[in-house]
Amino acid sequence: MGSSSIELPPCNEEGFLNSIEDWSESVCEVLARAEGIELTEAHWEVIQLLRKYYTQFDSSPAMRALVKYVSLHLGQEKGRSIYLLKLFPESPARIASKLAGLPKPANCL
Repeated sequence: MGSSSIELPPCNEEGFLNSIEDWSESVCEVLARAEGIELTEAHWEVIQLLRKYYTQFDSSPAMRALVKYVSLHLGQEKGRSIYLLKLFPESPARIASKLAGLPKPANCL
């Protein structure tokens, strides 16, 4: 989508944006590249849903809440840990929240 020369807004030591207002699709692509993730429509679907979650609950979801929310909005097939792990390896709640420009979920390592 955007060019690779985009300047990344200020982030904390773990790579999360300091301000949710700094997020854009271009910023998301840069963050994804840093995580070694090639964004697909499936990734964008979860990322946009996470941003909706944040506006609704004013927090980033932990894994269990993420699975439940995805299942509720995108269907049971996508609302599974295995599906989310394929999109966002290692820690779907942490990585997807980072890419969505949200704060790190409270109980993620």
